[in-house]
Amino acid sequence: MLTFIGLKSCDTCRKARRHLDNAGLEYRYIDVKADGLDTATLTQLIEALGVDTLINRRSTTWRQLDDTEKARLADNDTQAAIELLSTHPSLMKRPVLTGPNVDARAGYLADDYDTLIDHIP
Repeated sequence: MLTFIGLKSCDTCRKARRHLDNAGLEYRYIDVKADGLDTATLTQLIEALGVDTLINRRSTTWRQLDDTEKARLADNDTQAAIELLSTHPSLMKRPVLTGPNVDARAGYLADDYDTLIDHIP
């Protein structure tokens, strides 16, 4: 089953969920603020996507971080990314979609989701 990681208040996440719903796909939904993500899941996401992809450096949350916190990610330090994402879950680029036979992806593009849907058995 697919896992959809997002934020309830995120417009992009709502569009992506609607896309999956319209395609009739089942998925498990995790709200990063309400449900949180454990260290093991964050580690898997970082390994699959990389720190640069998973951290949304254009977000309001990123702009509100002080320079010291931002500098911790300068060398793509996995542990620093886990700590920051645990403290500031809205720092994650959303939505994140994972599952069996699906390469993890962050962000939403309708064409990308169409291609994904076409290849899910």
